[in-house]
Amino acid sequence: MTSSLVRGRPRHAPAHIRVRVAHALVGALAGAGWLAIPVLAAQEPATASPPHTTAAPAAPRDDESSAVDLILPVAVLGTAGVVAAYSYVRRGRRASSAPTAPTPAESDRRARAALVEADDRVRASEEELPFAGALLDERTLAPFRQAVHTARTELSAAFALWHRYTEGESGDRGQALAGIVGRCAEAERVLDARAGELDRLRRAEVAPALEVAETAFRRLTARAAAARATASELRERYGPSVGARVAGCVEEAMDRLVFATARLNEARRAADLGEEEGAVRQLRAAEGSVAQAGILVAGVDRTARRLREAAALVPAALTGAEAVLAQARATGTPAPSGADDTLAAVRTELTAGPYDPLDALRRITRALVRLPGARSGVLDTAADLVARAAVGEAEDFVTVHRGAVGADPRSLLTAAVRTLAAPRPVEAAVLARRALELAERDVRTHGLPESGTGTFRTG
Repeated sequence: MTSSLVRGRPRHAPAHIRVRVAHALVGALAGAGWLAIPVLAAQEPATASPPHTTAAPAAPRDDESSAVDLILPVAVLGTAGVVAAYSYVRRGRRASSAPTAPTPAESDRRARAALVEADDRVRASEEELPFAGALLDERTLAPFRQAVHTARTELSAAFALWHRYTEGESGDRGQALAGIVGRCAEAERVLDARAGELDRLRRAEVAPALEVAETAFRRLTARAAAARATASELRERYGPSVGARVAGCVEEAMDRLVFATARLNEARRAADLGEEEGAVRQLRAAEGSVAQAGILVAGVDRTARRLREAAALVPAALTGAEAVLAQARATGTPAPSGADDTLAAVRTELTAGPYDPLDALRRITRALVRLPGARSGVLDTAADLVARAAVGEAEDFVTVHRGAVGADPRSLLTAAVRTLAAPRPVEAAVLARRALELAERDVRTHGLPESGTGTFRTG
């Protein structure tokens, strides 16, 4: 493998060429000087001869004058050449070492990378807190919780800047990108300020931490088995599309538990041998996998609960939507295109067999979002339920697959959370669904690292 140090060295081929040319020029001039030295030396006896020495013939005197006349211009030119070559080399070095402004594409890539790295750090820290909380009292843990909260706040501000940047609403684009990188750097700085202390506290409790992780693993294994039964039930009640989505979450949870099993066994072996570094490294990997499996299993339970709520709400929401549509027509307000067809299709699904009630509520609320009365009573409740379900599903997916998810879906997810709090639930649901689509595309495109190389990254 090529060393990262070698890969990181910048190449300055043009600068090397300039230096070589200058060296060649200096060498040539030096050679000319050395060739002239014998001529100069030959003149020294004539100038130093005693007064009574017989005068030389006139012809040699002319030769001496010619030689001297030739040597002086050569010396002057040689000196000037050396100075010029030195100046040339110095200018080349200054030009090659002067910092250059990044191109817009480079600034864009830098901001994307900063967002992804900072988001990974925050999510990994959020996963670690419950394991630390099982060993430390709340007073000791409070500063670390505050650090994660502060980092999350900085990161949310960075994603808000990125969202405005991608929407063309940021004004000075260079300044916006610099602000994004700065916010991400501050989020990581806050976490770094506490990371060493938390690591020291946790290293002092390796054996108890291993027991905590093993207990969490055993409990989660039982919950995962129950989630598999839940997936089968949801498939029968709400149709194959719902069942397949939930079953996929269960299978992913099982994969992570298998990975955690191997890591926990390695951590226990290293701890028994007194290999603290190895035990800590394997333990962290196991904790990350257990945490992500827990997210997937909890997502199955949450989806089942929201599907039940949605199924109970669909008939009332459908009746309310038809009333809002009739009221709009009575007051001369144009009905949204396709609204009647959407409501008719949902009513047919109610009697045709298994259907996805959350999807039915989503279509109802989107069909009437622009009409007066669409944000009141049962329709408002339906829109909020749909939005919370969409945001939760996208959040789970991004967290569990963050090793392959880029900046754009993360940004859309953050915007969805912000929009839901506004509250604008219908818009939030749209943003969350788009975030999930982009995140799934990233995973299909890039895949995930293999288990042996750290499948489920913890930071």
